[in-house]
Amino acid sequence: MQYKYNLDDISSDMLRGFFVDWPNPPSPQTHLKLLENSNKVVIAVDEQSKQVVGFITAISDGVLSAYIPFLEVLPAHKNRGIGKELIKRMLEELSNIYMIDLCCDDDLIPLYKKFGMIRSNGMLLRNYKMQSGIPNE
Repeated sequence: MQYKYNLDDISSDMLRGFFVDWPNPPSPQTHLKLLENSNKVVIAVDEQSKQVVGFITAISDGVLSAYIPFLEVLPAHKNRGIGKELIKRMLEELSNIYMIDLCCDDDLIPLYKKFGMIRSNGMLLRNYKMQSGIPNE
């Protein structure tokens, strides 16, 4: 597995199969745009197929705070340690930041606790008509 910290040689064609179970998932082109607009990315690329099999993103002010909005591993590549490696590498990238926040489902809390994260409360607002990243006409 190759881990990359930039989008050099990454195309939208390499981003198929993500956002499983989303009713209105972003297209691979929109996925590439969200990666481009993130402050930090770590991408797992399968060296044989040359496909992206996992990614994590962070948005940060670069001073005190960062938010990790996305961590995904393709279903066929789960349970191989890729997600843990992506988290580890992103937390290293953000090691000079005071607060690193993320929201996750309850079943993922034990995973993030392994990295020293603590449970907190949060508030969310979801505009599902924009879930694909493209306004519904």
